[in-house]
Amino acid sequence: MTVQLATLSNGLRIVTERMPGLQSAALGLWVTAGGRHERPDQNGVAHFLEHMAFKGTKTRSALRIAEEIEDVGGYINAYTSREVTAYYARVLEADTALAADVIADIIRNPVFDPKEIEVERHVILQEIGQSHDTPDDVIFDWLQEQAYPDQPLGRAILGEAQRVQNFDRDDLAAFVEEHYGPDQLILSAAGAVDHDTLVAQAEALFGDMVPRDALPADTARFRGGEARHAKDLEQAHMALAFEAPGYRDPAFYTAQIYSIALGGGMSSRLFQEIREKRGLCYTIFAQNGAYSDTGMTTIYAGTSGDELGALVGLTMDEMKRAAGDMSDAEIERARAQMKAGLLMGLESPSARAERMARMVQIWGEVPPIERTVERIEAVTREDVLAFAESQATEAAAALALYGPIEDAPRLSQLQERRAA
Repeated sequence: MTVQLATLSNGLRIVTERMPGLQSAALGLWVTAGGRHERPDQNGVAHFLEHMAFKGTKTRSALRIAEEIEDVGGYINAYTSREVTAYYARVLEADTALAADVIADIIRNPVFDPKEIEVERHVILQEIGQSHDTPDDVIFDWLQEQAYPDQPLGRAILGEAQRVQNFDRDDLAAFVEEHYGPDQLILSAAGAVDHDTLVAQAEALFGDMVPRDALPADTARFRGGEARHAKDLEQAHMALAFEAPGYRDPAFYTAQIYSIALGGGMSSRLFQEIREKRGLCYTIFAQNGAYSDTGMTTIYAGTSGDELGALVGLTMDEMKRAAGDMSDAEIERARAQMKAGLLMGLESPSARAERMARMVQIWGEVPPIERTVERIEAVTREDVLAFAESQATEAAAALALYGPIEDAPRLSQLQERRAA
């Protein structure tokens, strides 16, 4: 399997990887514009735009878009993140040209029918309402807001209901004009695909697009803070975040291994100590999330209100203990989990297409899997312990709490515990 990368004269990039033995292909268009590229008055428009892409073009109705893909047994979908918006499909080999044509059509020729805007506005408002009713969903938006206050990266991807109420056709069209230039588009495909054929089709579908200057995203600044939302719920929900490296930082792989060892599975420290030994919760985990220029180690747990204080305190203690005695065996286990997760995921053409698009966005190329594995292997115990020390004692922190949290410790108290 060989990754091939081409760039059209207008800057649009095409990246493919043929996977022998497959009879299907995953392909999509990744736009290097997401929530963090919005101005304050635009918050939520990238996500709104993603919804509207399927509501009709100059040549296809919303129903026809769905039918053309599903008539051949495929599926089409999209998502918005803080750094990208993706429109993707999975089809059989014979239908890759159709999928590429449909995706190009919904990106280049949306009609933004006012009636459909109102329908989708209602759908998005329902989605926002649903997220607010899902504690272990909305708490991460509050955590993000505290980690990156007054910054695009700290705002919810869905946006606020009041702002979504006011978006109109001009708002959607303006975001497309600002951010959907050809040099911000990456066409990525994996599976039963032919590189030269897809490049030729990309030229036909996108070659006439005129390059434009991309509007850069603001540099992220992890500041930290605290959000407390008291509510009469069965459980109290806690989310902690600590500043961590971005994708481009050499310490990214160290941060990944640390978070897996700390709380990435049933054998992890937090799971064993807080759930298995003490029975203080049903769910607890740690994970590392990264952006192009920053990252976060996040810890989440849900427990009863009267046990939340003990849980949070033990979490901080376990982080401090990990900085001194995390063993070679724990690190090797985490390393194996990270490598297995990467390699198993790449057995899916959809995962491969997404990874290639993300790598091209970050690095301008797709590093060989072997290089990534080498970087994972190169992380030493000393690297992990030094990172664990910085996380336990120095890294900027953010805290979000939701539910029966009246007796929960404040962030200032946790900071004192870190310093003790």
